[in-house]
Amino acid sequence: MGENIQKLKSNIEQRIVGKGPVLDKIIACLLADGHVLLEDVPGVGKTSIVKALSDSIDLSFSRIQCTPDTTPSDITGFSMYDQKKRRFQSNRWSCHE
Repeated sequence: MGENIQKLKSNIEQRIVGKGPVLDKIIACLLADGHVLLEDVPGVGKTSIVKALSDSIDLSFSRIQCTPDTTPSDITGFSMYDQKKRRFQSNRWSCHE
């Protein structure tokens, strides 16, 4: 592992213990400009890992709590056609509102 990557992992491991293999995968996805979906039982530190990562690389952090009835448009928003204005009206929410 590169020196900067090892520093990042060490920084996160100061707050999270015992998640080395998960951290390796998350960091690999970060480097590949990919996406990660963390699934596990409640209370094992999923949110804490991502918060520690975002703090380590000075990024913002927000969290979405999915339920069985969550749909993609709940997260990404949707467009609806406004017949009076003859255009699509965007209905999107932002984590920064």
